[in-house]
Amino acid sequence: MTPVADSSPLVVLAKLSCFDLLNRLFQCICISQQVWNEIVIAGAGLPGSSEVASATWIETKELRRERDLASEQQAYGLGPGEMSAILLAEELGTGPLLIDDYRARKPAISRGLAVLGTVGLLEAFYVRGYLSDLRSAFEKMTIENAYIDRRILNRRLQALGLPSL
Repeated sequence: MTPVADSSPLVVLAKLSCFDLLNRLFQCICISQQVWNEIVIAGAGLPGSSEVASATWIETKELRRERDLASEQQAYGLGPGEMSAILLAEELGTGPLLIDDYRARKPAISRGLAVLGTVGLLEAFYVRGYLSDLRSAFEKMTIENAYIDRRILNRRLQALGLPSL
């Protein structure tokens, strides 16, 4: 199982110092050239940039249907990174698609793609014993201005028998 990632989970995990845990969960992650450009080129010097650039387990792939990117972006109102991640996941037929943006999740799911966001990744790290303190990671997410509703985080903590934020 080789996931395709949008920029948000990669950047947020870098901010949380959990980026390398991805490689414990997945041997390889694919990203589109557009996602690479967002994180490494346009985001040079920002969290996630050096991590993605140096991760030998992240593979950048060109879209076969790049000509469809602009029209698909316009149809869904998404950015090039989000839409290219969806298209690449469709092309590769692997999974899951690592993506956070709610507006991007809808077309991904409607296309039959399995989606997993940063919260789900952190939970997976915790359940597998790679992350010892999920509550602190969730708290740090809110401090790092990740756009997530605290109620969602508290529901996930409660489901795992952990105290709320």
